[in-house]
Amino acid sequence: MICFEKIAERRIREAIDNGALDDLPGAGKPLVLEDDSHVPEDLRVAYKILKNAGFVPPEISLRKEISQVEDLLANMEDTKAKYRQIKKLNYLIMKLNMMRSVPVTFDKNQRYEEKLIERFAAHKR
Repeated sequence: MICFEKIAERRIREAIDNGALDDLPGAGKPLVLEDDSHVPEDLRVAYKILKNAGFVPPEISLRKEISQVEDLLANMEDTKAKYRQIKKLNYLIMKLNMMRSVPVTFDKNQRYEEKLIERFAAHKR
């Protein structure tokens, strides 16, 4: 292993001396390190390769879509449109929960409580 390290170091030094590494993208700028602590260790390299190739794992894109629907719901006034978005959100959450292989205790909760409160409030009037 030490022999391999010496060869690698020598080749890197030669490349630096020859100017082969001068015009690399991001030269002179700090590295942008991504927080991948939420990704299982055995999948990090594969996810990184997929991301660099422009692909996103289905679970990640689904989480992004859930987040977008939640943001949309927060600013929505129309009751019918809100109801449709809650149905869509619950469907997306169910889909996310079904595709994961983790215990049910870690599942994301669906959004029924708001709709129930609205319905009970409407019936009291």
